Amino acid sequence: MDLQGQNGLMTTYRQAWRSRGALGWLLALGFTAFYLALYFTDYFEPVAKALHLSSKWYLYGAIYTVVMIGGAVYYLRHHGNSRYNQVRIAVNLSVQILLSFSLPFTMHLLGQKDFYFSYLWPLKIDYFYPSTIAQYPIYMVLYSGLASLVAMPVLAYFYGKRWYCSWVCGCGALANTLGDPWRHQSSKSTRAWRFEQVSIHAVMIIALITTVIVGADFLIGKAHPQFHAVAAEVKQVYGFVVGAILAGIVGVAVYPILGPRIWCRNFCPMAAMLGLFQKFGRFRIRVKPDMCISCGNCSTYCEMGIDVRSYAQSNQSFTRAACVGCGMCAHVCPRGVLKLENAKPQVFDKVRQRLPVTNI
Repeated sequence: MDLQGQNGLMTTYRQAWRSRGALGWLLALGFTAFYLALYFTDYFEPVAKALHLSSKWYLYGAIYTVVMIGGAVYYLRHHGNSRYNQVRIAVNLSVQILLSFSLPFTMHLLGQKDFYFSYLWPLKIDYFYPSTIAQYPIYMVLYSGLASLVAMPVLAYFYGKRWYCSWVCGCGALANTLGDPWRHQSSKSTRAWRFEQVSIHAVMIIALITTVIVGADFLIGKAHPQFHAVAAEVKQVYGFVVGAILAGIVGVAVYPILGPRIWCRNFCPMAAMLGLFQKFGRFRIRVKPDMCISCGNCSTYCEMGIDVRSYAQSNQSFTRAACVGCGMCAHVCPRGVLKLENAKPQVFDKVRQRLPVTNI
């Protein structure tokens, strides 16, 4: 993080398409229309067939990848003076192109069931459904289980949720790139923060309950037809509400109005889990004492709606469950007040308070 470059105040509010004006609303409506057509019509099926793709979802994967590449070019033109940003966006694109598009598409061409190595449970909730497990070879099942239940919490403890939310996850990568022009639209209000606390943990709990119900249905569903019907309904409702409405339409379509991380901030069950591990882990944003000039850049461009300036003004280094470690607050700080780091809490707190530290 020492190689982050300070970018200063950007021309955010001078461009009509980046504000909540008429053009911003038109863009949001256009994105919404696209996702409604994608999820609830067969409009894209003929296009996919014409391109020799088996379904509209492979077409969507191709569009997603191309849009992300374009967004990455835009992002690096504005923030590419930071090595951290360069490496992070390069990883985003590599994961999307190789693991989220090329590999699953190649597996399908070879007659195998496609598998997305970059997505983990509970974000990819069906990876823990017995019906899904039965379709994959044992090494893929083991990978999914170990990555979700072992690697995910361990990495979150040491490196915070940024290792996934800001570097690997396709949802986060789209927000990093395509969503960058609208990061300032994320609400910093107390009301938004309170809603976030309730909503994201509610969806996490619902995801856990859904997984348990679907798993129990596999064991006892045949003997209890009524329970089987309820489990099927729960599974369908979760896929529709969380998978289509919240992750798809709300999660992306409202970028120009509400910012690029609405899904990540308010509804993603994996972000909620990672945030809990992060709160007790080593990742934090360090504030250099008595250097903040209260310009507000850090808060303005925080895509997760964290009022970073209030911490900097108080000389208070902090860890927030919502923070995805994008590093933008440090990047736009004209005085280099902020730094993302991993440190043991006791040693870190002593350094922050200018107390002597003894390494034992």
